[in-house]
Amino acid sequence: MKKTLLIIITLAATFGLGFAFKTITISQTKDNAPIKKVTGIGGIFFKCNNPAKMREWYQLHLGLNTNQYGAVFEWKQATDSTKKGFTQWSPFNNATKYFEPSTKDFMINYRVADIEALVAELKKEGVTVVDKIETYDYGKFVHILDVEGNKIELWQPNDVEYEKLGNTMGSKTTK
Repeated sequence: MKKTLLIIITLAATFGLGFAFKTITISQTKDNAPIKKVTGIGGIFFKCNNPAKMREWYQLHLGLNTNQYGAVFEWKQATDSTKKGFTQWSPFNNATKYFEPSTKDFMINYRVADIEALVAELKKEGVTVVDKIETYDYGKFVHILDVEGNKIELWQPNDVEYEKLGNTMGSKTTK
């Protein structure tokens, strides 16, 4: 009887210790997992003399489905081909202040998975965060500066709402 009780206690203790060890290692792995940073290009923005003429030229000669903001490229997400993703192409007037404090004629928008975690990590790494995270139905945005002072837009997209917004505007995507 004592031998059976000892075996049961040993098995229970082993199971309990194994469960505790697994829980600890999984928690540490999640906490130490690298933050998924950029997942793709969310948009290309550039300055030009006449945005309307530029949109017209790209529509006529390169077949982009343009609207008042530029064009939207539609694609399928690699991790789940049933989900759509979008990349915005937008010409801006030369006089725009949107790219400031950068003095460059372009800005790239990068898609990210977890903007809050990424911004916290970037701040720890000494990266200049230009503004606060802004939230819209179609995603969250924030701007940072790279090592040469280029303004970068980070976007945690909500592709479902982004597509709805385009549909309400009557926009067609370029595929």
